[in-house]
Amino acid sequence: MRAVVQRVASASVRVEGEIVGAIQQGLLVLLGVEPNDTSADVAYLADKTANLRIFEDDAGKMNLSVIDIGGAVLAVSQFTLLGDCRKGRRPAFTGAAPPELANVLYEEYVAAVGRLGLPVETGVFRAQMEVSLLNDGPVTLLLDSRKQF
Repeated sequence: MRAVVQRVASASVRVEGEIVGAIQQGLLVLLGVEPNDTSADVAYLADKTANLRIFEDDAGKMNLSVIDIGGAVLAVSQFTLLGDCRKGRRPAFTGAAPPELANVLYEEYVAAVGRLGLPVETGVFRAQMEVSLLNDGPVTLLLDSRKQF
């Protein structure tokens, strides 16, 4: 399971011109699910997302998590994170989980982050979405449940 985590001042997602999810200060998480991902991958990424210390403390050091600052998470499913661009000019998406599995694990991730005490907004699975954000920093990190050690 892969995630692009962006520290944001605000973020929103629109479907067919209507805002379906929006947050102020917090994290925008673009989440890609692989075919072999399990609930263990979900638990790892949810915990890592919620506790990642990437917000500044009073001394200006990245020392606070989204939980510490009372922020929120906007989680958007994005299978293109698993695109393989090594051959040719068009990405191959064979590394992405089938939609049925991807949706189950995406929803599980959203629920897991919520259980950690964070407000969570979402996009719409498999919809054409327009994501807007004001990246704060900018701070953008890549997380991969296969690269835990």
